[in-house]
Amino acid sequence: MRPDSMEQGPQTERQTAQLELDRAFRGPLLAYFFKRVKNRNEAEDLTQEVFIRLLNHPDKNNGHTLDGYVFTIAANLLRDRAKSAAAAHDRQVQSLERLGEKDAFSANLIEDRNPERVLVGKQTIQDVLDALAELDERTRDVFILVRLENVQHREVAAIYGISVSMVEKLMMKAMAHLGARFLEP
Repeated sequence: MRPDSMEQGPQTERQTAQLELDRAFRGPLLAYFFKRVKNRNEAEDLTQEVFIRLLNHPDKNNGHTLDGYVFTIAANLLRDRAKSAAAAHDRQVQSLERLGEKDAFSANLIEDRNPERVLVGKQTIQDVLDALAELDERTRDVFILVRLENVQHREVAAIYGISVSMVEKLMMKAMAHLGARFLEP
C-alpha cells in the first residue's frame, strides 16, 4: 500500500470539502459581507466564520440548496453581529447613564463654597460655641465628648464618676438649651 492512500481519511476529506467551499463561495461571500460591513478585514473574518459553521454543521438540506444554506448562515452571522453591537451599545449607554446619575448624585452632596456661605458657616459655629459657653462646665464637656468626640455614654459616666442615666440627663439639658437658642421663631 502506498503512503498517500493511507493518508486518505477524515482529515483529507475535510480539507477537500474546505477547499471546494472556499473555491465556490469565498468571492461571493466576501462581496456580500463587504457590501454590508464596509470593512475588508471584517468581511474576511465573517467569511471564514461561515466556512467554519458549514464544516461543523454540514448542509441540512441534503445538498439541494447549498447556496441558500451558505447565505442563510451569512445572514445569521450579520444578525448576530448586529445584536452583539446593539447589546454592547446598550451596555455603554447604561454605563454612561449610571455615571451621569452618580455625578448628579455627587454634585448634590457638594455644596458651593462662596465667601458668603463661608462667613455664614463661621458665624453659625460661633453662635453654637457661645450657646455652649452658657452651659455649666460639666454639661458642656459631656455634650462635647458625646456629640463631637463620639465617646460612649458609659465611658463618659466612668470619666466623670456619674451614672449613665446622669450622662443622658446632661445631654438632654444641653440639647434643650441649644434647641431653645436656635429654634426660636
